[in-house]
Amino acid sequence: MHARPIVALALALTATFALAAGATRYKWRDAEGALHYSDSLPPEAARFGYEVVNGQGVVIKRVERAKTAEELAAAKAAAAKAKAERIAAEQQARDDDRMLSSYPEEADLKRAQQERLDAIDQEIKTAKMSLRAQEQTLAQMLDHAAELERAGKALPAPRAQQLATLRGEVEQQQQAIRRRERERDSTVTGFQAEIAHYREVKAQRAAAAAPAAH
Repeated sequence: MHARPIVALALALTATFALAAGATRYKWRDAEGALHYSDSLPPEAARFGYEVVNGQGVVIKRVERAKTAEELAAAKAAAAKAKAERIAAEQQARDDDRMLSSYPEEADLKRAQQERLDAIDQEIKTAKMSLRAQEQTLAQMLDHAAELERAGKALPAPRAQQLATLRGEVEQQQQAIRRRERERDSTVTGFQAEIAHYREVKAQRAAAAAPAAH
């Protein structure tokens, strides 16, 4: 092939591409929905979104409208929420794996729960024993103070301070026991939810493994 025909073909292709490029237009709708065509991209088109069409009227590119600050903030919040939910789901899956590994059977989980409950009960029992001893000492001190009062004598300041301190310790111990007993009730409720979750996870894993078994 001679050089001149090659050059002519190249020029023709270049002209065709240039023509096609020059024929590219922008198609968009304004706020009222009216359709517009333009050779250059006006700011309004970028705000509402537009399409790029070639010389044959075929859409070669679509650009969505610019998002408002509120929409951008909502999208960011939605993405953050989706990410947090994904991370939580992944963590839950790992926790479930550890749970099934630690407690292959429901009886194993119930046994562990009972052990934890027994430990709490022992703490409460020990605290009540200590409280009874404090209450006995407080009762003795109050009796002594009453005897002095009947005899018309004042309770010495150091003894009065000791009595006030012990009274405060008894009240604190009583509150601590009541708080621990409420925590025990919450723990029992949590155990029940844990058992329900264990059964749900076991059922899901069994259902997921069933097709592979056939």
